Amino acid sequence: MGDLRYSFESRNMKFELSYHSFLLVLLVVVGVYTVLTMNGSTSFQLYRPTPAPDCTGEISRRGGIKTETPIGGSLSAAENLEAAPAAAGALPLKARATDSPSPRTTLANIVFGLAAGSEVWDKRKGYIQAWWRPEMRGAVWLDKMVARSSEDNLPPLMVSEDTSRFNYTYSGQPPSKRQKQQLRICRIAVEMFRLRLPDVHWFVVGDDDTVFLAENVARVLSKYDHTKFYYIGGISETHRQNTVDGCCTGNMAYGGAGYAISYPLVEELSEILDECMERYADLYGGSSRIHACLLELGVPLIKEPGFHQLDINGDASGILGAHPIAPLLSLHHLDRIDPLFPGMSRQKSVEHLLQAAGVDPGGVLQQAVCYSKQQSWSIQVSWGWAVQVTRLLLAPRVLENPLRTFAGWGVPSLDESFGFRTRAVPRDSCERPTMFFMHTVVPQRNGQSFSNYSRGAASQCRRKDALSKINLISVEKQAVHDSWYQAPRRQCCKIIKLSKHTLELSIRTCQKGELSAIL
Repeated sequence: MGDLRYSFESRNMKFELSYHSFLLVLLVVVGVYTVLTMNGSTSFQLYRPTPAPDCTGEISRRGGIKTETPIGGSLSAAENLEAAPAAAGALPLKARATDSPSPRTTLANIVFGLAAGSEVWDKRKGYIQAWWRPEMRGAVWLDKMVARSSEDNLPPLMVSEDTSRFNYTYSGQPPSKRQKQQLRICRIAVEMFRLRLPDVHWFVVGDDDTVFLAENVARVLSKYDHTKFYYIGGISETHRQNTVDGCCTGNMAYGGAGYAISYPLVEELSEILDECMERYADLYGGSSRIHACLLELGVPLIKEPGFHQLDINGDASGILGAHPIAPLLSLHHLDRIDPLFPGMSRQKSVEHLLQAAGVDPGGVLQQAVCYSKQQSWSIQVSWGWAVQVTRLLLAPRVLENPLRTFAGWGVPSLDESFGFRTRAVPRDSCERPTMFFMHTVVPQRNGQSFSNYSRGAASQCRRKDALSKINLISVEKQAVHDSWYQAPRRQCCKIIKLSKHTLELSIRTCQKGELSAIL
């Protein structure tokens, strides 16, 4: 390379170094810097970034995000940065030494952002407590901070940025407080992104009354390449909700049901969202603004049928008993429907359903259909929730359409009120299903489970037949395989034994050529 030399001048001194000597000095400097930073020294740093707010201290950023003050005192910003990963449910803001990018999505790669209001927090936080686990990542985003106990099983609480600078012109009237909340809600994914958390594949947004089956959410999202642009969610059950001018469309994911946006898409969205929100000041909700802005980026909604907005009222058994052949991902508006299990509060009902999810998450609400030609029965097992026995032989193509037990969202309970085919509830009470609700579920070895279902409310049918005497249905079930999430298929059902007061069923993966048919 020749005799390349570098000169350095100080006040009264001049140094000349050969090329090789210069490299040697540079290596020594880098080595010293590395040793100091590994030992935690803060006196010698070429660059020290300003720490983003974590979930254990009260740090402000970008004019509005504030995190809760820890119980028992406050920490400095530097201490917060180190303490956050160790706190239960905390958002790890700094990658650990062992952290490395994950090629396949797991629950650890998902960050949940839950929209909540301080006025209804005490009423709704129980829904979050039912499904949240300390190892999950995410936060609840509030309009203002609320008190909490150190014993709460909850994500960290954070306060959204101030959105008063944004216009809101829906309906041409001055916006209500609730309507203005939509502005901060639509920014949750972007505010989560700006925390710069490590190893994130997806941001999942929901409400404080959304119950997620988190394991199923992770399994479903793992089907998609998280390095690409994806926007995944579900639409409303009520046709009118999907067609309200200035509000919603049938191609928009509802935030109550929950939606997922891949990390690179949120990164792109963060560059345009504030400006885009101003272009759509006349829209009603946060979800409609997200949809509009993502369409400007050219990204459509991918619908996953397991996200349930539940824009219905009253008895949801018709929908729950005809769940599509797809993993259950979420349930919303649980305060607007009857408790999932009779005789329980809404909160206890959710906890009871999630007991089944802890045994076989993919199997929850999945239908298995079997028939007794001798008794002329159709038997629908919505595993983890209920068994319905109908005194008619009905083909699977009929049973997949929900009975219209529920009322529409501000519309009459008619078939055309919903975005799918429904069935009228039979006038003859003996043609209506007899309901048996899950009482217990116990895991067994080799992926098996055993669950019992007890008779629900007394039937109005006065027939003194075999069905009227059954009090208990027991179900032995094989858990769904991992491949089921890629290619769902209804499992097969078989009657094992019918005695005077009990019915025993077996549910398992279908054998080659096996059918669920009236033969």
